[in-house]
Amino acid sequence: MNHLAHLFLAPDNPQARVGSLLGDFARGVVPENLPEKVRTGLYHHRAVDAFTDRHPEVIASKRLFSAQRRRFAGVALDILYDHYLLRNWKLFSHVESDTFIDQVYRELDANSSLMPEPMQRVTGQIVRNDWFRSYRHLENIGYAMDRVAGRVRFTNAFSGIIEEIEEHDDELEHRFLQFFPALKHFATEDI
Repeated sequence: MNHLAHLFLAPDNPQARVGSLLGDFARGVVPENLPEKVRTGLYHHRAVDAFTDRHPEVIASKRLFSAQRRRFAGVALDILYDHYLLRNWKLFSHVESDTFIDQVYRELDANSSLMPEPMQRVTGQIVRNDWFRSYRHLENIGYAMDRVAGRVRFTNAFSGIIEEIEEHDDELEHRFLQFFPALKHFATEDI
């Protein structure tokens, strides 16, 4: 899962939502030193990722990617799932997506002191550049994936992966819609 989905699935508490995002920035972080609710969010992030990685629909989705791009399929799907979540928001929430996004942006700003410096930088960019609303458009998902590809430190075929996503968009979204309700149930009931 990517940032928006982690925040959406997190326990309903600002510090837990910060912790749920912290999972992507936790290198060097000692969980025992975190406030309890932030630590809960961090562990929630890890459980959500583990559930996602072993779900049959996610595994089948990864197989749709070409051999040269399959290595990056998990990263691509994480980002793409934020798009599919927004595309199908009303299936999963009674709160409007804009209302949720505005709330999350306020919480990230208000709780930046709980974040390591690299996370502060990224969340600042998320809020300033309104990344989450931009994820409504598939072309912006492609742009985000190309930015990730540019940060990979070795020669790779990740750039342009959006072309394969566009080719399989209907099936990928169908598989997301089969998978995400189970993940939402797991995230709210079983963790």
